[in-house]
Amino acid sequence: MLRILIASAEMAPFAKEGGMGDVVGALAKMLSTRRHDVRIVMPLYGRIDRGAWEFQPTVDALQVPMGGLGRLECAVLEGILPGTKVPVYLIDYAPFYGRWGIYNEDGEGYRDNGPRFVFLSRAGLELCRAIGFSPQIIHVHDWHTAAVPIFLHTVFRDDPVLGDAATVLTVHNLCYTGEFDRNLMNVLGVGWERFNPRELEFYGRVSLLKGGLRHATAINTVSPTYAQEILTPEFGCGLEWVLRERESDLSGILNGVDYDQWNPETDSRIAANYSERDLTGKEACKKDLQRVTGLPERPDAPVIGMVSRLVRQKGVDVLAGVMKRILSLDLQIVLLGSGEARLQVFFKDLAGAAPSRFACRIGFDETLAHQVIAGSDFFLLPSRFEPCGLTQMYAMRYGALPVVRATGGLNDTVENFDEEKDSGTGFKFHDLTGEAIYNTLEWALRIYRAKPGTMNTLITRVMRQRFTWETATRRYEELYTEALGYTMKHANPLE
Repeated sequence: MLRILIASAEMAPFAKEGGMGDVVGALAKMLSTRRHDVRIVMPLYGRIDRGAWEFQPTVDALQVPMGGLGRLECAVLEGILPGTKVPVYLIDYAPFYGRWGIYNEDGEGYRDNGPRFVFLSRAGLELCRAIGFSPQIIHVHDWHTAAVPIFLHTVFRDDPVLGDAATVLTVHNLCYTGEFDRNLMNVLGVGWERFNPRELEFYGRVSLLKGGLRHATAINTVSPTYAQEILTPEFGCGLEWVLRERESDLSGILNGVDYDQWNPETDSRIAANYSERDLTGKEACKKDLQRVTGLPERPDAPVIGMVSRLVRQKGVDVLAGVMKRILSLDLQIVLLGSGEARLQVFFKDLAGAAPSRFACRIGFDETLAHQVIAGSDFFLLPSRFEPCGLTQMYAMRYGALPVVRATGGLNDTVENFDEEKDSGTGFKFHDLTGEAIYNTLEWALRIYRAKPGTMNTLITRVMRQRFTWETATRRYEELYTEALGYTMKHANPLE
């Protein structure tokens, strides 16, 4: 049994912006079933209803040193992760977290995000000392808690409670490097000598993620392919040379899916339940999706679903350039998502011009997301890069065949269809061009129309795929053990 502290900016069901929130909660849940002593620390955001989740005060006045800002005092609330006995500690400091947003508001990042998340990292460590919890592993996620390994190798290096802890830094998306003005060094309070090209300095600014990558005992990404991609200039975001120096400590662990939440056999959000043994309900889900999105109810029309952020990472800017040509095919497309204003306007206007073939819903609706995935014949993800991706795995469970770019976790989870061998689980393309997207969709539609027997075989095969948290958790346990062994031999990866 290991003592594990998980520090994260978000976690479902309390506060979530993206896949990281799902991952943190699912991993903690699975670790607890394997008898580990798991604790979680995250902020008390304004959106969290402490009463509804039955959080109670556990520390009234936690003193958190913040360099030039002095010692800030916060409270800590304690509750449990639903469905488990895992303690969850909420850092209650209204000047930083008493807002609705996690990272931003109206698309603009909070100007004090640097101090906000340095505070979370330091407060999580101070909390351990206050409650007498001595973790063997501290698992941190992305730049928001990347200051934890920095603190452990500086101000907490000889601490009797924390000094022997190993750290694992999971990179969910390397392009968010946690860059701030160099004056954040005064808040960190670890000494200006750490502001150097080998540790925290990044083109004249502070990068919390770079510092975390330098100081963490072990590093992982959320898919094996992405772990290799980020060693290259194309995907490394300027940090590829740091990662290459730590390549022996870098691994990729594919995320799992919570099949309690994503299961067409039991999903209460969709029009009818179904399985790979009986697809009748999927036909009803397709009809329902067409109805709720205002598309003509045509059982013969192939439906392409998308649930995506409308940002450059997702390749939707390239898709936009070829959408009119795609809509000339006899198909229907349903898009649910939000993001860059110009892309929102483009897709919304296009839906207005082609209402019988394209439905666009700006925003996010959990129920509609389930309906899109259940009611689609194909699911399109033309990502520029994709550290893991969860929606393609959801789509596969629901029998929506993935059409994806072969990058990151999309490449790891989708096997390209081979017509001669009748094998594979989806349709992949390599070059991110409008031509490649169009040609791959045209190929998928040809199979849909000309080979219905092959389509049914594909759907059955893809629905049987499983990406479980049991498998992912065993890999994390191995990583934790390796990190502990490394820490016993080497106090600091920089040494």
